[in-house]
Amino acid sequence: MSAVRNESLRFSLRQLEIFIAVASTGTTAEAGQVLAMSQSAVSAALKALETNHNAELFDRIANRLVLNPTGRQLEVRARVLLEEARQVQAELLSASPSGDLNISASFTIANHLMVDYLATWLSRYPMAKVDITPGNTPDVVTKILNRESELGLIENETNAKGVDLIPWVEDELFAFCAPSHPLAQKGRLTEADILRVDWILREPNSGARSLFDQVFASLVPQLRVRLELRHNEPILRAVEQELGVGCLSEKVLAPHLEQRALVALALPKKLRLRRKFYFCQRRQRHHRPEVTEFLNLCRGA
Repeated sequence: MSAVRNESLRFSLRQLEIFIAVASTGTTAEAGQVLAMSQSAVSAALKALETNHNAELFDRIANRLVLNPTGRQLEVRARVLLEEARQVQAELLSASPSGDLNISASFTIANHLMVDYLATWLSRYPMAKVDITPGNTPDVVTKILNRESELGLIENETNAKGVDLIPWVEDELFAFCAPSHPLAQKGRLTEADILRVDWILREPNSGARSLFDQVFASLVPQLRVRLELRHNEPILRAVEQELGVGCLSEKVLAPHLEQRALVALALPKKLRLRRKFYFCQRRQRHHRPEVTEFLNLCRGA
């Protein structure tokens, strides 16, 4: 392996530039003026090129350096190589970000918050490929740590080592019922009501359920949990069918409350279900510019 690496380092593009300059001007002094280098630096680079390849490239005639047959062959190839190198450099300098993203997000964020941000993003990068993998917070964190996703969006904090959290937006969970439910006219839940109703909740380990269990900790053993579902939509439909009382993010409920398809039920003040969403990234020094740009877009920066 080391032998291959040494072979690849026998010459540099800079040495080829110096070689071409000497071939064009005929002297190391004039080549130095063209390249803004000292004559001694030009001479040293040229000597290194010849020594490393055990080949003389010039004949010395009357204080001039004239290409010999070996040098003339190298000049043709060197000019092609330098032109290709300049084209590569120009392409790299002019290349724009692709806009491609690989994101993991909790179900609520993926299904209810991402659409507007993605619409803006794709207006910037119409050809971008955006992959969003939904999951619970632990699933998202695992994908970040395993380098399967570059950016995670989660519904609650995590103590996982190796990730950095960036606070994003505030959120609150609301209890809710169908308009025809007996509690709809009352518009609120007392502790007695909380223990009496059938609950339809997200599954354990989801962000919403974790917060619910934390805030309702003293009541959890006595709660009547009728259904535990992995997604928000089945919960909404089950509540509409009067199968029980649900508890989901305001961001999920907002359109349903506005259309009066569902009714929010106020909770006792000590049982307010407030939280914050977070960006989650693997702890490292550098991230792709697209990832940082998308993060700033979501934050309104």
